[in-house]
Amino acid sequence: MSELIVEIDSLSKNYQSGEITVRALSGVDLKIKKGEFIVILGPSGSGKTTLLNLIGGIDVHTSGSIRVNAREITKLKEKELTEFRKEDVGFIFQFYNLIPTLTAIENVELAARLKFSRRMAYEQSMRILKTVEMEDKAHKFPSQLSGGEQQRVAIARALVKEPKIVLADEPTGNLDTETGERILSEMLRICKEKGTTFLIVTHNVAISKLADYIIYLKDGQIFGTSKNQS
Repeated sequence: MSELIVEIDSLSKNYQSGEITVRALSGVDLKIKKGEFIVILGPSGSGKTTLLNLIGGIDVHTSGSIRVNAREITKLKEKELTEFRKEDVGFIFQFYNLIPTLTAIENVELAARLKFSRRMAYEQSMRILKTVEMEDKAHKFPSQLSGGEQQRVAIARALVKEPKIVLADEPTGNLDTETGERILSEMLRICKEKGTTFLIVTHNVAISKLADYIIYLKDGQIFGTSKNQS
């Protein structure tokens, strides 16, 4: 049996809006094995992005526990969380979050330098930009790129340091169908060849058909799971 990379027990997250408490997640239990390609489905406001942010250590839980790669991240201090995010996690955000004063290659290199030497970081960054078909625009700034091109750079940035787990929020939402399919194929290749775990929030049915496992969220709770048979 494959080892677990994510173990979540009784996880809850509340937000305070004035005197109103909003429950984003309530009593979530979840186990994910290393090297799985997981898709999370659910309506807007179901807690999908909140769950990603908690697993990635960029949000703070209300109660429960999260273990990622055998580390209970809910007990880590901020400095330890920063190291955890650098070493173990690749993020693909819905709205890119590229640094506007850096070129495409520099945005990717910034992540690559967390793991590789300067020379190797450049080579690795160019290789991954070629994978997402952005090598010809490596020296363009984000403002000179379309939304889809910025998303491809953001995907390259997440994959370049070969993280143990990739957390993706609508990773192909701004891409045309053909480009999205090619990038998904690359994600699947990395998942299977390197044992990288992918946890993807999406409304794209095509992505869910590629998943090893689908998790359904509603009102901050898991109300079902299904395993693809293909």
